[in-house]
Amino acid sequence: MTAFNRRQFLKLAGATSLVAAMPRSLSAATPLSNRVVIIGGGFAGATAAKYLKHWDNTIDVTLVEPNATHYACILSNLVITGAISMNRINLSYDGLRNRGVKIVQALATAIDPVGSKVGLSNGTTLDYEHLILAPGIDFINPNPAGAERLYDPNLTPHAWKAGPQTTLLKNQLAAMPDGGVFVMNVPKAPYRCPPGPYERACIIAAYLKRKKRRSKIIVLDANPDIVAEPHTFGTAFSQTYAVTLEYHANVGITQVNSSLKTIDTTIGALSADVLNMIPNQKAGQIVFDAGVVNDPTGRWATVDPLTYGSTVYENIYVIGDSQATAQPKSGHMANSQAKVCVDSITRAFVGETSDPQPTTNSACFSPITETEASWSTAVYQYDPTTHSMKRVEDSFGEAAEPSSENYEHMFHWADNIFADSFR
Repeated sequence: MTAFNRRQFLKLAGATSLVAAMPRSLSAATPLSNRVVIIGGGFAGATAAKYLKHWDNTIDVTLVEPNATHYACILSNLVITGAISMNRINLSYDGLRNRGVKIVQALATAIDPVGSKVGLSNGTTLDYEHLILAPGIDFINPNPAGAERLYDPNLTPHAWKAGPQTTLLKNQLAAMPDGGVFVMNVPKAPYRCPPGPYERACIIAAYLKRKKRRSKIIVLDANPDIVAEPHTFGTAFSQTYAVTLEYHANVGITQVNSSLKTIDTTIGALSADVLNMIPNQKAGQIVFDAGVVNDPTGRWATVDPLTYGSTVYENIYVIGDSQATAQPKSGHMANSQAKVCVDSITRAFVGETSDPQPTTNSACFSPITETEASWSTAVYQYDPTTHSMKRVEDSFGEAAEPSSENYEHMFHWADNIFADSFR
């Protein structure tokens, strides 16, 4: 951890609002075709749609999203413990509509990369000049072949896509008897929101200390150590929640039985009253369907970080959680990547080259107790030698300790990124 201080962090955390005031100056050239289709209406897709219209209102932008609204994963852990309501994280697409974005409530079912067409679940087809894929994550069944059906997320919810799963886990936690055991896991990195599982463990431990004092939470981490904010979460686990929380690192999961709420692991079999199973993750299915998943793990799409263009098809882009650039998979980072991608597309429409040295950043707050939060941040800069995004080490850090002031700033940060992405 560096000496990166709170003032520097707050400047980065609020940087999303600054970009909106600085649209890039475009030439007067009129493109022959300016159709952009975006698949996925999370932070990546929504930000891309907004800034395409903000930076060049002549671009024809269509956002394809099966849900009527978006439930943000940001702050969603607080819904599980009842600290906030689901309405607090329910984000409307009306702001995008007001900017001229066409919202199509449907599921993208097929992509023709040669004919530049997208097939939808409503039977229609969309043509595109540029296609942005931003479907977020999908999950890998934790069970071995032949035992896949033993895992059922409706019985052992992941709550790693906010919405009905969040409510399901909240209700299970509320119904858990005093003296019960809450078992959760941390998936193998990379996964969506690096601090998220540890944050969830902390606030559920806080909830148990207040509501169900004889209960405990067991955290099974697939990684060899805490992935994000190791000082903050390590201190919370070993001191703040030493009695309530049991943490195990480097744990492999061999089988989950959702009906019985049992989990077989490399440290033994466990039974739970509530089993919060967060599977390992991969790119959204439509990215596989498009044929652009090509990283060495077979889970993510390799892209050119100058544009976020696929290395397979030059007019297909992948932003947010589904891409493979080794940057954190987070809402803030998705927002940042979307702007780099959109800047490249708007330049391409008028015959300009992409920014040769883009910068992205990821900043977030994490609730540690019911009244205190921490923060972490990192800036990434394009390295022309390796053609990759490299973390700027002086920008990397976490808060010295949680505080009530950070807890208040957490909501301002969330509202800022909500507005910058969806309004």
